[in-house]
Formats: sequence, C-alpha cells, structure tokens
Amino acid sequence: MRIISYFLLLVVVLIGLSFASLNSNFVTFNYYFGAKSWPISLLLVYAFAGGVIIGFIVALFSWVKLKTENRRLKSRLKNIEKEVENLRTMPLKNN
Repeated sequence: MRIISYFLLLVVVLIGLSFASLNSNFVTFNYYFGAKSWPISLLLVYAFAGGVIIGFIVALFSWVKLKTENRRLKSRLKNIEKEVENLRTMPLKNN
C-alpha cells in the first residue's frame, strides 16, 4: 500500500511540474496594498493551498463538535449502564 501511495505522489508531482512548465507566463496580481507579477502556475498553487487550508479549518471545527458530542454521549451511556446495573441488583418486592 505504501508503494502505491508513493507512486501516486510521484505522479501528482510530475503532473504539477509539467503544468508549471506549460504555464510559466507571468500575470500581474493586484491586491489592496499593491501589485506583483507572478507566474500563473504559482498563483494557482497558492489558491489551491489556500482552499485546502480553509477546508481543513472548517473540517477541524466539525471534528471538534463531533468529538464533544461523542464524549457527552459516552458519559450518558456510562450513567445509563450504571443505572441498569443498579436496577438489576435491587431486590424485588413481594406483594
């Protein structure tokens, strides 16, 4: 499995390098405080990396929310199991 992962990583890097060599034209990137001329492939890599980082941050918030709920449900389950065990050991009353 590790060999397949390395192979896929190599393929992605080679495709990225060929993409960068085919898109080596410079474009002017205008931002609030000025402008800078960068290769278009580098701008696309930055945009992709920014999207990945934003996606990880959003996923992190969802993950923390789910972990908190999971911890709460485990605590509730533990209390319910304790209550069931207490009910099982309680003697029955005769009428």
